[in-house]
Amino acid sequence: MKDYLKLIRVKHYIKNVLIFAALIFSGQLLAADKLKNCIIGFAAFCLVSSAIYIINDIKDKDRDTLHPKKKNRPVASGKVSVKAAVIAAVICLILAGLCFAFIFNIYAFLLILTYVVINLLYSFGLKNIPLLDVTILVSGFLIRVIYGAAITGIEVSGWLYLTVITLSFFMAFGKRRNELKAESSNDTRKVLKGYSLNFLDKSMYLCLAMANTFYALWTMDSATIEHYGNNKILFTVPIVLLITLKYCLDIEKETSDGDPTEVLFHDKALLALCMLYAVLMMFLLYFGKLRMLLGF
Repeated sequence: MKDYLKLIRVKHYIKNVLIFAALIFSGQLLAADKLKNCIIGFAAFCLVSSAIYIINDIKDKDRDTLHPKKKNRPVASGKVSVKAAVIAAVICLILAGLCFAFIFNIYAFLLILTYVVINLLYSFGLKNIPLLDVTILVSGFLIRVIYGAAITGIEVSGWLYLTVITLSFFMAFGKRRNELKAESSNDTRKVLKGYSLNFLDKSMYLCLAMANTFYALWTMDSATIEHYGNNKILFTVPIVLLITLKYCLDIEKETSDGDPTEVLFHDKALLALCMLYAVLMMFLLYFGKLRMLLGF
């Protein structure tokens, strides 16, 4: 069972929390119907993303065996056979279809289909083209946000879209940076031949600066202040800055491979900062509503 949990990348489901972004930031998390749709949509997306991970592992099986860390993946190590992995991918897609049947939305369906097609193209060759590879990774994060907005019928601020895009580019460039530093040869990931550390460093920090700027502009936007009835969201800006700086510090360490999920789960201080941000944001957005709901 442990090998199958690694195969479907359960830890990477944390990326899919972005599906809740529209619901949370709109202040409608307590709307039962929208929350139900978001939870079911989240489950469907997790299953689809697992199927994509499995297909990618099958495709890269031989190449992964040459990598010092990826050789331990279930398919590359032989702990899960290719046949069993194919069956697991099919089961994930069937279960995702069943989940999606409960919240069917043509726009959301097209988004998740686009996610599948783009990632299959990535697995079968596009990941070897510099810049296009990171653009596809970024598109996955953006699709999650738009998908979450679609299944809940909520409009998302343009500033938040820009924040997600630039922050995703920052993490993608950081991942490539550390992969390039870790590789003694570029045989296990061809795309690294098209990058230099100097380019990745500059691009990473450019995107980081833009992400923090866009987030700060969102908190100060007149539409944001009008929507929430105050400008207290501005108080979250320093925490977001600290989170991204701590992430940078982890990326700069030789021990980090740059994978966002691994970075987050291996740094308790970073995880604590993220939780602090979540708690503060939930308090600012929902304390008044909860107080009214409970009658005090």
